[in-house]
Amino acid sequence: MTTLRSFVTVAEQGGVTRAAAALNLTQSAVSMQLKRLEELLGQDLLDRSGRRIALTATGELLLTYARRLVALNDEAVGRLTDDVFEGELVLGAPYDIVYPVVPQVLKRFSALYPRVKVNLKSSSTLKLIDALNRGEADLILTTEEQPGPGGETLTEMPLRWTGAPGGQCWKKRPLRLAFCNVCIFRAGVLRRLDAAGIDWEMVVDSDDDRSVEALVSADLAVGALLEDSIPPHLEAISPGGALPDLGVQKINMYGADSRKEVLADLAEMVRQGFAAAKRPASIPA
Repeated sequence: MTTLRSFVTVAEQGGVTRAAAALNLTQSAVSMQLKRLEELLGQDLLDRSGRRIALTATGELLLTYARRLVALNDEAVGRLTDDVFEGELVLGAPYDIVYPVVPQVLKRFSALYPRVKVNLKSSSTLKLIDALNRGEADLILTTEEQPGPGGETLTEMPLRWTGAPGGQCWKKRPLRLAFCNVCIFRAGVLRRLDAAGIDWEMVVDSDDDRSVEALVSADLAVGALLEDSIPPHLEAISPGGALPDLGVQKINMYGADSRKEVLADLAEMVRQGFAAAKRPASIPA
């Protein structure tokens, strides 16, 4: 393999001097390896009659095989000696912040660690925090007004009142609300309504987000979603001061302080993903 590698490098670099530099060897060492290869095969591989070294017809034929042999050797050695990461990780994220960042992160991570399986756990912020504390998740994303202990804020998004397109439910009193029992936004919304002196009633008792969306899209209640996660069948309400402003929610990450290299790389990809997502798009001239 050493002689074949020298032969391939000489052919690709166009000479012994450059090949020696690329291989970190002396010129005499490379020349000796080429001579040894020719002696082993009983064939002239290089035409040394001109100012530049050229391949003979036999040399050109061997070059095709030599490249394949060297590449296969390197692949085999790499697979058997590299510190290959294997295992399984659980990444948790609320469903409303999965797109577009998380799929891109998972694609990049899979290319870097093809033998590490990443399971995506989509649930509410409160359940994800509980899963992390129980060791059932390795890295989680949350939506909160403020990060808790160990939380790292990645970005912020406005929280908006949402209703049916062209809906009028938001004008009625008491204000009819639809929030999951485990929705992280629920307590903050109720607190703001109470502070504004607005009567309200909760019209759903469910842990299912689809039940909430069904009521809101039918103009039977209003809800609240992050501005970038409002689906096409709902719309942001502009109440003109008739409803309190809901402020912003922080997207936080927990679990990134792990000493596992593979988990640290996943966390860094998540950071980069959200940093890229919040950059303004360039406008063509």
